[in-house]
Amino acid sequence: MDDNKSTAPQEAKKLEPAPVPPLFGAGRGRGTAPKVRAKNTAATLKRIWSYLSIQKKGLISVFFLIALGACLTLTGPYLIGTAVDDYILKKDAGGLASLCVLLLAVYVTGSAVSWLQTYVMSGVAQRTVWEMRRDLFAHLQELPLRFFDRTTHGELMSKATNDIDNVSNTLNQSLMQLINSTFMLIGSFTLMLLLNVWLTLVALVTIPLVMLLAKQIAKRTKIYFRDQQQHLGELNGYIEETISGQKVVKIYNREQKSAEHFQAINDKLAKAGTKAQILSGTMGPIMNMMNHFSFIVLAVAGGWLAYRGFTTVGVIVSFLNYSRQFSGPVNELANQYNMIQSGIAGAERVFETIDTETEYTGSEGKQLTGMAAGKVVFEDVTFGYGDSPILSNISFTANPGDVIALVGPTGAGKTTIINLLTRFYEIEDGTITIDGQEIRSLDKNSLRSQLGIVLQDAYLFSDTIRENIRYGRLDATDEQIRAAAKLANADGFISKLPGGYDTVMSSEGGNLSHGQRQLVTIARAILASPAILILDEATSSVDTRTEMHIQEAMKTLMQGRTSFVIAHRLSTIRDADQILVVNEGRIMERGTHDQLIDAKGFYYNLVSKQFQSVG
Repeated sequence: MDDNKSTAPQEAKKLEPAPVPPLFGAGRGRGTAPKVRAKNTAATLKRIWSYLSIQKKGLISVFFLIALGACLTLTGPYLIGTAVDDYILKKDAGGLASLCVLLLAVYVTGSAVSWLQTYVMSGVAQRTVWEMRRDLFAHLQELPLRFFDRTTHGELMSKATNDIDNVSNTLNQSLMQLINSTFMLIGSFTLMLLLNVWLTLVALVTIPLVMLLAKQIAKRTKIYFRDQQQHLGELNGYIEETISGQKVVKIYNREQKSAEHFQAINDKLAKAGTKAQILSGTMGPIMNMMNHFSFIVLAVAGGWLAYRGFTTVGVIVSFLNYSRQFSGPVNELANQYNMIQSGIAGAERVFETIDTETEYTGSEGKQLTGMAAGKVVFEDVTFGYGDSPILSNISFTANPGDVIALVGPTGAGKTTIINLLTRFYEIEDGTITIDGQEIRSLDKNSLRSQLGIVLQDAYLFSDTIRENIRYGRLDATDEQIRAAAKLANADGFISKLPGGYDTVMSSEGGNLSHGQRQLVTIARAILASPAILILDEATSSVDTRTEMHIQEAMKTLMQGRTSFVIAHRLSTIRDADQILVVNEGRIMERGTHDQLIDAKGFYYNLVSKQFQSVG
């Protein structure tokens, strides 16, 4: 600093004056309130840091760039004050021109540093959320079906998209702003003290009032934003439900009613959103009003001090700029409050899912080597979903190569038996063995590699038909894929498609009929060539002619393999080695088709009713 200003420790001046906040509206982040507040902020922040810390080089670079940018920003006001005292008042045009060049260089360098720190931080943030998104998706693949039973698809999608985006926005904007604001607050306050202690005390008078107002407004906006988020969730859910059920809506002429119901939810969302935005929108104007009031007070006090000779005009100019740069971070942090809370809450929701116990928790079980013989024994198996008992003391034996048919009314427990065999759910009591080995002692992946499953809901991925069939065995050749399709009687219609086996499926295979999709999934199971086949209503969605072809293919495929068939059409299980009649969670009857017909019991009544309905 110049010696002629050493009489008052008022010579440290800062960089470019912080721009005056807009009169109407707050800064970035306004209106992005958290859906919910984090339950354990400290633990969540520590967890986020564990991901961030992987990007050490990037974080160090960002920290250094922000520090450099802050130093440049703090240099501007000092140079401006120097220009006033040493060149403008003294009418030194040459010195003023040189200083302007220096000031321009500071501004240009500061802008470049600001862009660079944003560039580096964007990379850090994106790599961090990439890691989080990868961990979330990988963990979802290992969660048990019970988790998906109690968690809606919309909730999971929200975590994988909205919550991760909230974290990304917080890292990109709020984290960098938080670090920058810390530097600016400390630097501005230090230089303000060096310039003039009395003016610094005057500047601090409004800070508690600003913080109190910000706290009160934030507390109230949180309530309105929570209501807004709740109504938004209802709206999204209704939209998804209505779009998925468009056929039902049109069949029953409910278009107008659907639109009216949507309007009612939309009105609630609009009202809640309006209240939230209006109240949160008051933050900016109030902050600006307090800043302007503080600026006026400082200008008057500074003018009086300069008039009395206690300081110089240049020092007052520098101080006023520093006061703006001091209040700016305070305002920005208040504006970023909602975004920070939203990011923390979003991260916490993601971590809650990642911390959910997987179905592979614990030591790995035994490996099944080679193809299993396929002897399956259920012995006194009991199971229930929560407090609702589904199966009670189920016992039966399936010898290698047997075809076991499971029949009974809807909700009897047929599919549950299959879910237990595949260990989608764990039995509560009893034992299930394959080739004499208790399945709970087996590695799940090893167990499931022995199983081929065709479900009633034929699910295809948004990929080619070839790759959907290859999903059953990833190392299969194109020739093996086509052979499996022929065995499933799917080659005929696939070959007629414009793209043949390279035809790309739309979402869930929507560009094929349900029966065609089922044939593709059957081809997938055939290609897998498992030791144990599970057909859960596999032919319920195909016509009678196609069903006959499938049955012929299945007879060939099932030779030497244990097969479990859940049948809706009882005519398809006449040749089963054993038919288990399940009702209310118990096996009521068992035997061959002819034996059960002769017994004239529950199975006989089922067959009679079905043929009567067909007739």
